[in-house]
Amino acid sequence: MADEGWGRTVRAGEMAAPFPTVGLDTPAVEAARLLAGQNLPGLIVVDEAGRPWTVLPGTQVLRMAVPAYCQDDPALARVIDEAEADLLLSGLAGRTVRQCLPEPPRELPVVDPDATVLEIAALMARTRSPLVAVVDEAGMMRGAVTLDALLDRMLAS
Repeated sequence: MADEGWGRTVRAGEMAAPFPTVGLDTPAVEAARLLAGQNLPGLIVVDEAGRPWTVLPGTQVLRMAVPAYCQDDPALARVIDEAEADLLLSGLAGRTVRQCLPEPPRELPVVDPDATVLEIAALMARTRSPLVAVVDEAGMMRGAVTLDALLDRMLAS
């Protein structure tokens, strides 16, 4: 079945691109540097065997860095100057990716290589994830599809 209005059927395996991963015990600061350094929307967290465990959106890392009182009261956030704001990432010091993950665990945004563009879009929308891991039959990651790549594909047709 073709993706309606999008021309020929494109499968996740064709759209999947190499994507950096982090482990559950990766330092949160290292994950933040990877996010910023490569301008990523999030990271795919893998278990010890290299299988996707979850997606860690960049906003979740930011949530761990920004003090709760600033998140709860924007007026307090306004009074902190830039020099002090630079210290916010110190809130990630000593924390791991595991400690940045939301509770309870979210639905794992993974698809098999035969998933269609519409299936990927529906999964992203349902899980509110900016990326989806593409896994083989053994559950090993073949790559990822980002929201940006998905929208490029949808808009190009």
